[in-house]
Amino acid sequence: MDVGAAPRRRRVGIPVVVGVAAIAVLAAVAVLYAVTPRAGAGGPVGLTSPTPGPGSTSPGATPTAGPTASSPATAGECGRRVGPAPAVKVTDVKLGTRVTGYGREADTEPLPMAIAARPDGGSWLAWLGTNGRVYLGRLDCDDRLAGQPTSFAGIDLQDVQADRNGGVVLLTRRGTCGSGPLCRGTSSPCNTMHMIRFDNAGRQVWERQVTNLTGGRQGYDDGARFIWWYQHHGRLASDGKNYAAYFSIGITVQNGNCVDIHEGDRMQVVGANGSLLSGHRDSFGVGCSHSWTPRIVWDKRTSHFVTVCATDNACRIARSPGYRTVAAGACDGTLFGGDIVLARSRGYWTAWSQGGRVRLEHFVSAASDRTITTAARSSHAHLVSYGTGRMLLAWATGSSMAAQVYDAGTGRAVGARLTLAVRDHNYQAFRAYPDGSVAYPAAGAGNTSIRIARVMPLA
Repeated sequence: MDVGAAPRRRRVGIPVVVGVAAIAVLAAVAVLYAVTPRAGAGGPVGLTSPTPGPGSTSPGATPTAGPTASSPATAGECGRRVGPAPAVKVTDVKLGTRVTGYGREADTEPLPMAIAARPDGGSWLAWLGTNGRVYLGRLDCDDRLAGQPTSFAGIDLQDVQADRNGGVVLLTRRGTCGSGPLCRGTSSPCNTMHMIRFDNAGRQVWERQVTNLTGGRQGYDDGARFIWWYQHHGRLASDGKNYAAYFSIGITVQNGNCVDIHEGDRMQVVGANGSLLSGHRDSFGVGCSHSWTPRIVWDKRTSHFVTVCATDNACRIARSPGYRTVAAGACDGTLFGGDIVLARSRGYWTAWSQGGRVRLEHFVSAASDRTITTAARSSHAHLVSYGTGRMLLAWATGSSMAAQVYDAGTGRAVGARLTLAVRDHNYQAFRAYPDGSVAYPAAGAGNTSIRIARVMPLA
């Protein structure tokens, strides 16, 4: 967005509430729910025979595979129970420190929480406090807090990813705009985005700024790439050694004796030692513009990071950089990108919505070669890989979430719709685990807890 030209999307000021709370590790309470096969948003019910869920208009649904004699009873190092149909376990994790609330869930507001899957089946849970700190806690196999959380300076949380040596959290810190002057309007603040590398104790190993307010450059200097109030979210991905951050930015451009601020996205890769890999073949300084909902995945089959955005450049879901159209949309203020996952054999699936209708698109290089128009009605959808050859689409329905399993090859719906008895957030993400389960962080019972909704492995 250029300063002074406002596209029709959500925007709201970001209040910061300051308060310091002591951290106390308390017990979490877990409740196990089973799949509910009805389309409503009611609470969880007992496991019943699957019925068709919100599948595609074409092709039709595929029945859920039943258990066999060789089906394992448990999966992974955590020994999570494997079932013939998805089961949902909800755990309320008491943190002992306040968590930033959902607010209006707008693209201009801070992100309250994120979760990362550890290779051993546990998790790293990150949350934004109300005191200018981003907290990081380790969850055990039962999704209970283990040990004392650590924290890092940060005014906004973006994402967290894990590996066997710890992980990386992506967060925002305050920056400086400088004098400019601006040609018109206002765009403050001018913040910075950082990767923080941490070890298995949650201690910082290194940090790297992935915006470019370094060496004396400020936000209102020509060529600056910074984080501002509008479209400021980002995501992480890893190739097993390096970490990539893909995020929305403010773009400063000299215009005579003043500067204009535009909006776009940026992808930067950081090496294992914290060095910025400026020559990485997948990184770029500016991709889509204007851009929102930047999404990224690592594809080990092609050895590439793959990025997609929603953009008002022809109003579409597009590959970034280069504006290669995946799916055509409309400029009506309802275009929203979901997530991107690997397809079963080749290519990718991405979820997106327009006019409150959720779609799945399969593509290889850019243009979609298969569209699944789902029965889901939502402005914001989530997509995550779910075990081998499956994916899970989830969306808000009333005060809970609904979800549907899909075949990651054909795009056909698998089994019944299920209910997750947690509150959705427009910009938070599910995470896939090595044992075939997936997890989602959500608002807790109070402002000092977070609920983890885990969909257990499917046989």
